[in-house]
Amino acid sequence: MGNVLLASSASVSIYKACDLASKLTQEGHTVRAVLTANAARLVSPQLFEAVTGQPASVSEWGEDRRAAMDHIDLARFADVVVVAPCSADLAARLAHGMADDLVTTTLLATSPGTPRLVCPAMNPNMLQQPAVQRNFAQLREDGWVFVDAEPGHMACGDEGTGRLAEPSTIVAAVESALGKS
Repeated sequence: MGNVLLASSASVSIYKACDLASKLTQEGHTVRAVLTANAARLVSPQLFEAVTGQPASVSEWGEDRRAAMDHIDLARFADVVVVAPCSADLAARLAHGMADDLVTTTLLATSPGTPRLVCPAMNPNMLQQPAVQRNFAQLREDGWVFVDAEPGHMACGDEGTGRLAEPSTIVAAVESALGKS
């Protein structure tokens, strides 16, 4: 089994990331979650801690601080990185190499050879925007593997492709990235 670093950004589909963390843990993986500040406004990091038995982090400043350099500690932990859900904002920041929060600094500090999965989740119109598609193309060029968004009914009421892939699909992708399937 492997060490899975689960990075989550703000999306209504973050509830599926909690389920994903639970399923990965049940499969024997050690899962540590790192959330963007806005993701933590939607779901408490404590929920990720409850389903994984591992610390979840939002910031390396103030009371959330766990190590001398949390982003390095988290990066060294990862056998595989999973970004789920990945919002348009986080995809843009990753594609442009920004390091402005714990999620992005951790992902930049992760060894380039570490398998990286990105699981987009956003409104279908957002997903189709040329800027978002350019950012996805850059991430693919940088070696990120996509677990594509799925079609269906969206929380906003729209129909189309944009739903976060089902946790079982992402678990299978993690297993594949770790060479377990």
